[in-house]
Amino acid sequence: MQLPITYLFVPGNRPERFDKAFAAGAGAIVLDLEDAVAPADKARARDAIADWFPSHAEHAERVVVRINDTQSTWFGDDLALLKELGVTQVMLPKTEWPAQIARVIGAMASPPRVLPLIETARGVRNVDEIAAAEGVQRLVFGTLDYAADLDLSGDETGLIYPSARIAIASRCAELAAPVAGVTPGIDDEARIAADFAFARAFGFGAKLCIHPKQVAVIHAACRPSAAEKDWAERVLAAAASSDGAVQLDGKMIDRPVVLKAQAILARCTHGG
Repeated sequence: MQLPITYLFVPGNRPERFDKAFAAGAGAIVLDLEDAVAPADKARARDAIADWFPSHAEHAERVVVRINDTQSTWFGDDLALLKELGVTQVMLPKTEWPAQIARVIGAMASPPRVLPLIETARGVRNVDEIAAAEGVQRLVFGTLDYAADLDLSGDETGLIYPSARIAIASRCAELAAPVAGVTPGIDDEARIAADFAFARAFGFGAKLCIHPKQVAVIHAACRPSAAEKDWAERVLAAAASSDGAVQLDGKMIDRPVVLKAQAILARCTHGG
């Protein structure tokens, strides 16, 4: 199953935006009960999702609900909502231990697919165990919260170590490529593309979005250029023409090169 490359957040207390979010073309919509919702509006946000979700069954596989973290006073009510609605994809903030994932899964009638948010130093330290936990679909890097947790300066070099750890843990656990954090600047397309390019350098394959404008930027960044597509097609054609070693443009084509070509062409057909 191909997973999304864009996850668009929508505040759970803004139901008038839910359908508009789907129209933006994101691969998944994240109905948010956490950071985007003030404490006084938590119950209203749960009610809004409860009213909307049952009548939009056709969107169920594209819906992720970000609940509040396990230490919050809203965690239990959030889990009750997910169980009632039969939500199948859950984003779990401040994931630091596999036991937190087990609490989510154990509270549900049918085991959901969990997207743990790694956004603290402790989460990064334990990321291998988190990635290997039962029920995890893919990891998500909460870059802004991580930067706050460690009081980073704002230089992106501070994200190198955790990005590498999260990507390597994902690969070792045979998960899909992890999801990169948000870019706060809504209209800064160059910054959005640069942030995603930085994450892609470590092996991330998707990105959180906080505005519909950001979705198209990420989709465009994921599409291979005409030159990349041409190279990939020629590599596969050359490899198919011989049972042994073969050269293309003066370079040897071996298995890693073929795999790279296949990955490029796969990105040509990825919807979102």
